[in-house]
Amino acid sequence: MITSWMRGKDTIEFLGLWEQLCNPDFKPIEFDRFRKEAGYNVFTLSPQKWIENTNAIGIVSKSGRYGGTFAHSDIAFEFASWISAEFKLYIIKDYKRLKNDESSRLSLGWNLNCEISK
Repeated sequence: MITSWMRGKDTIEFLGLWEQLCNPDFKPIEFDRFRKEAGYNVFTLSPQKWIENTNAIGIVSKSGRYGGTFAHSDIAFEFASWISAEFKLYIIKDYKRLKNDESSRLSLGWNLNCEISK
């Protein structure tokens, strides 16, 4: 399932952007090659190939009995959003709720400051 997700152009764009922001050792030239190939029917990309070619740190993949593929929470959320529209909608709703709560706290603090200064 992960390799299917990694075939998409939007996924490659997201992974590349995340790595550019968070990884000073990321190889942008290799990323550009993947970005150009992404979306074509013949394009396939495994987590191991991504990591080896771009020096990525956002995804960790180990083979063997105790192996597996793991990702930074930002990348894991993006993957989960691809799998489930319901999960994506919950993230959007929760983000909006948090921003509303933050806005309410900030306006309450502003109101308190106004009252205290009178």
